[in-house]
Amino acid sequence: MSAQGGHHVSDTDSDITVGPEDSDLTTESPHKSQVKLPSLSKRRSEVHEISESEEESEEYFILKGTSKGKGKSSFLNSSKSTLEQNECKSFVKQSKKSSETLTKSLDKSAKSSSESLSKSLDNRTKPSSETLTKSLDKRTKPSSETSIKSLDKRTKPSPETLTKSIDKKTKLSPETLSKSLNKRTKLTSESLTKSSEKKTKSFTEIENWLDKIDSSPEAKNVDIKNRFDSPVEKGKHSEYKSSPSSGLKRKQTVLLEEEKKTVSRKRPPCQYGSKCYRKNPSHLQEFSHPDDKQQTPGSGRTREESPPRKKPRISITGRLSPDQVYSEGQPYSFFLTKVHGIESQYNQVLAMDIKDILSPIMGTLQASCQFNYMFEIPWLMKQYPEQFRSKPLLLVHGFTAGNKTALEIEATKYSNIKFCQARLEMIYGTHHTKMMILLYEEGMRVVIHTSNLVEKDWYQKTQGMWISPLFPKLKKEENKSNYSRGDSPTNFKKDLLDYIGSYKAYQLKDWQQNIADHDMSSAKVVIIGSSPGRHMAENKHKFGHMRLRKVLNTHGPQKDFVKSWPVIGQYSSIGSLGATKDVWLATEFLQSLATVEGSSCVPLSTIDLKLIFPTKDNVRCSLEGYPAGASIPYSINVAKKQTYLHSYFHHWISKGRGRSRAMPHIKSYCRPSPTSQEVAWFLVTSANLSKAAWGALEKKGSQLMIRSYELGVLFLPKFFGSKKSIPVSSDINDTDKLLLPYDLPLKPYQKEDRPWIWDIAHKELPDCNGNMWCPS
Repeated sequence: MSAQGGHHVSDTDSDITVGPEDSDLTTESPHKSQVKLPSLSKRRSEVHEISESEEESEEYFILKGTSKGKGKSSFLNSSKSTLEQNECKSFVKQSKKSSETLTKSLDKSAKSSSESLSKSLDNRTKPSSETLTKSLDKRTKPSSETSIKSLDKRTKPSPETLTKSIDKKTKLSPETLSKSLNKRTKLTSESLTKSSEKKTKSFTEIENWLDKIDSSPEAKNVDIKNRFDSPVEKGKHSEYKSSPSSGLKRKQTVLLEEEKKTVSRKRPPCQYGSKCYRKNPSHLQEFSHPDDKQQTPGSGRTREESPPRKKPRISITGRLSPDQVYSEGQPYSFFLTKVHGIESQYNQVLAMDIKDILSPIMGTLQASCQFNYMFEIPWLMKQYPEQFRSKPLLLVHGFTAGNKTALEIEATKYSNIKFCQARLEMIYGTHHTKMMILLYEEGMRVVIHTSNLVEKDWYQKTQGMWISPLFPKLKKEENKSNYSRGDSPTNFKKDLLDYIGSYKAYQLKDWQQNIADHDMSSAKVVIIGSSPGRHMAENKHKFGHMRLRKVLNTHGPQKDFVKSWPVIGQYSSIGSLGATKDVWLATEFLQSLATVEGSSCVPLSTIDLKLIFPTKDNVRCSLEGYPAGASIPYSINVAKKQTYLHSYFHHWISKGRGRSRAMPHIKSYCRPSPTSQEVAWFLVTSANLSKAAWGALEKKGSQLMIRSYELGVLFLPKFFGSKKSIPVSSDINDTDKLLLPYDLPLKPYQKEDRPWIWDIAHKELPDCNGNMWCPS
């Protein structure tokens, strides 16, 4: 049935009250996006960039010039020695000039053309009179020619500004000019020395300040512009005053010169080093990289990328495309779904959304087949790219009667959708398999996952998936059946065909042929499926936990190697397992999980079984709050009959993957080492902890009775190039390992901990959204 249908039948045993396994009751929490503060590397060039809007007076240009290394020593030394004496002599000579001569000189300069004014004032030290020219020549002789040219270039105001300045000067009376010159002659060598020392001190102060910032470990967090603009710093460096005369042309000149100087400065290393994916010019100019072979933008050379590594690490500086995420997940190809409301970095490492899976970058879709337990058809169609929404789509479901009708009505708007109803002859059985088969122009892809095709299953829950390689199409060869060609060492193709064949549905014939027509030799996982029925003789080991037992007996770990290794089961629903642990859990089921190569007769008393199931507080404090428990069905009537499970229970904790508050709908089983660094095998599946999903032996073990359709994939070391084990972790930085959905080692329940029970009220404390749980 569709998500609107309300409660659903769970995959529990026949002797219990039936309830839903998957429900659509959730509370959507707002997505709390993380704000990433930018890391800024501040250098001396930024001071000039900040100061573009400040006044560019003579003192300012001196500081800028010296900070750039042009005439620093020569200018300051001349200010302390020869400049002092020559300036005094020059001013004394000027005072002897009569006011009349000065007036004539100024009148003459005022009458000159704008062209001659611009040329004269560009030099700024060339008055119209020969006397002033000689005087200024004497002033500038002590300094080097380099300093003169640098100052001349930097002190070119616009013609309009210069004209206004001269007009203002020509309005002065001869008496005022005479007094002004007389006043200037009173400058003693002592005052000039103080002035020069003041400039030197000011420059040294800024230099020390910049050195301090450059060398401090907090340099990345220092906002130089804000600090420079602060009242304290403005008070220290009062020479920097705003001026309307600082034009665009001057800013561009200063920026260009500073950009050239920046090349020679030592750039701080990028925090991501050779793992950095960013190639924008501003980033490459600001930070250095271990494999840098670049110049500044515009030099005609570009950064050479480092040679490809066998296992590139994830970059969390930006979102990766679906094919990049898929590439990062190799060779295991195991991913979690993205979760709204957690830190973004956890959604960028081996995490895929349904839109990523169906993205055109993964292949040009021609047709698709969706196996699932629940569907929201309008939502599902929106997940397909627009260009693929009219492609043929087959939905495989297990609904009957009114639920089937409701699903078909929901699909009436989409002419491309067809249905296949899975036969469920066993009472309380469900079609619980979750698989996508995607047929592309380029080949075929198979996705085996744990999510219902409803929006809330892809929103704030922890889900898992295995995504196959792109299987190419086989070349047609006469007199050879495609059913036996193109299979992998794990018999993936044969087992997938056997599983789909168990439906005995004519609607799946075309898809069986599509599978047969493709080369699946690159698959490295083993299919573990369940199909309803009573399976006997050779078929007894074809499905359910007996299928797992047979595969581990053939390809499993060596007995002595895993002698002390525990077995872990993690799931989202619990069925009726019997009054005691010896009825099913700790006998036939554990026997299958504990099977080793060449033997399934392992002393079960030596095997430590650990079960992961959320506590009441796990659910209450989750992202969804209590409504998350609607998808974790464990009824009170069943729980009362199997209190022995409490000794097996462990908390759901997923700090390494950032999903401790994203309640698990994933189902997984594994056999980890005591050190939690490796596993003998790992299984991700749709099968919960129930007899209905895994099957139960009947008639003294001669047949296996299974109620539901289930499907999963098993990861074994021998098919991933390892003889004994697969390295595992839950740390997102260990992408070269198989990343588990939860943390190891596990945390067992304490006396006060209680498993989540979904059909009783929880009013002791409100959840994270302020709600209580009052099931009807």
